Amino acid sequence: MDNIIVIVGAAVVGLAIGFAIAKMMEKGKASKTIANAKKEAANIIKEASKEGESIKKDKIFQAKEKFLELKAEHEKVIINKDKKIAEAEKRTRDKESQVSSELAKNKKLNDQFQQKIKEIEYKSEILDKKQSEVEKLHKSQVQQLEVISGLSAEDAKAQLLESLKETAKSDAMAYLQNTLEEAKLTAQQEARKIVVNTIQRIGTEEAVENCVSVFNLESDDVKGRIIGREGRNIRALESATGVEIIVDDTPEAIILSCFDSVRREVARLSLHRLVTDGRIHPARIEEVVKKTEKQINEEIAEIGKRTVIDLGIHGLHPELIKAVGRMKYRSSYGQNLLQHSREVAKLCGVMAAELGLNPKLAKRAGLLHDIGKVPMAEVEVETPHAILGMQWAQKYGEKGEVCNAIGAHHDEIEMTTLISPIVQVCDAISGARPGARRQVLDSYIQRLKDLEDIAFGFNGVQKAYAIQAGRELRVIVESEKVNDDKAAELSFEISQKIQTDMTYPGQVKVTVIRETRSVNVAK
Repeated sequence: MDNIIVIVGAAVVGLAIGFAIAKMMEKGKASKTIANAKKEAANIIKEASKEGESIKKDKIFQAKEKFLELKAEHEKVIINKDKKIAEAEKRTRDKESQVSSELAKNKKLNDQFQQKIKEIEYKSEILDKKQSEVEKLHKSQVQQLEVISGLSAEDAKAQLLESLKETAKSDAMAYLQNTLEEAKLTAQQEARKIVVNTIQRIGTEEAVENCVSVFNLESDDVKGRIIGREGRNIRALESATGVEIIVDDTPEAIILSCFDSVRREVARLSLHRLVTDGRIHPARIEEVVKKTEKQINEEIAEIGKRTVIDLGIHGLHPELIKAVGRMKYRSSYGQNLLQHSREVAKLCGVMAAELGLNPKLAKRAGLLHDIGKVPMAEVEVETPHAILGMQWAQKYGEKGEVCNAIGAHHDEIEMTTLISPIVQVCDAISGARPGARRQVLDSYIQRLKDLEDIAFGFNGVQKAYAIQAGRELRVIVESEKVNDDKAAELSFEISQKIQTDMTYPGQVKVTVIRETRSVNVAK
């Protein structure tokens, strides 16, 4: 019994000791696990801190770059605004200086005028006194003569007039003739002097317009892209612009040929855009040509505005300003029409000032005298350009003097103001100087215009272009109105009309183009 108790006690003690040892081992393992977790947590926190610092530095650097970029743009805007303000201040100072100078000049002239008035009044008083003294002496002498001769003053006067009547009449006629001859000679000399002084004071250029433009290329490889597969690109470009495009062996250049300067400029700018963009195909060509035509119209309006501002002409109707801008792309006998009109305006202003007339009104008439040469519609071409220009000026509210000067500068109507002969003379001066005009070119351009006008006279014609120096007329018709059979018939009728109505060297080829397009939009 005692042994069993001892064994049981020993077993209890062993279990207690084993449980204690197990607890101690478990506690050591947990402590080690906690220490490892703390170490890993510290490492993670350290790495997160480093990554946060790196991200923070990157964000700060990006913010600084953005700030510097915004600062540079802001400074650029400020510099531009400062520049504009400085230019405006300079113009204001110049205007103030000019006004001050004009005021000083007017004050000086006013003082001189007042001084002249005083001198004239003083001389008038002296003349009145002398006149009264002369009248008294005359009466006294008459009385003495009557006493001596025994005749009254009236009887003596009658005898004297009777005896000297014939002599006085012949002397008066001779004097009148000499005076008239001297007046004519003096007037001619003064007129020549004014014309010569006016011509000397106006600078001119001897520039003559041509009918071709050279488009330079960076390399000859671009020529193939402009021509396109089977020539479709160059045909599309010629059809859209009405300009003949000549691609030959000339290195790094192609030639644009057309009598119409507007079409030639549209073709040149369109080619430049297409070559720069690199996409050259018929649809792209039509899109670029339309955009270019819109740009040219805006440029025409801007040219008109700059011209009237340069000449100091104000209050001109917007339609007349556009007509002035269109003059840049027209020529008169080879002379650029805008350059010619500016020159005539300056000549008119100087000559009117010399003659004591209104120089601003004369400038206005000189600038507008040839606006009839830039018709706003084809139906207006038949009217003489002087009459057409006068009608436009009347329509858009110009003064009667300006309208008469425009209509009478080629003697289509009677001159009723002094500005009209000035405009006529200045027009002749500008056109007659050496190198200003070329008669052959103008007749050539007129022939090409007549060719196109004949085509437009037929129903269904949409576009007509005279190319190949007038040896070919290319006509584009509306496919809805003209079928294939009608196209052939139209080509024959146009050729017969040209043959009967025009005089031309060689032959004229008439090409009628009919194109059908089916267009749908995918949405």
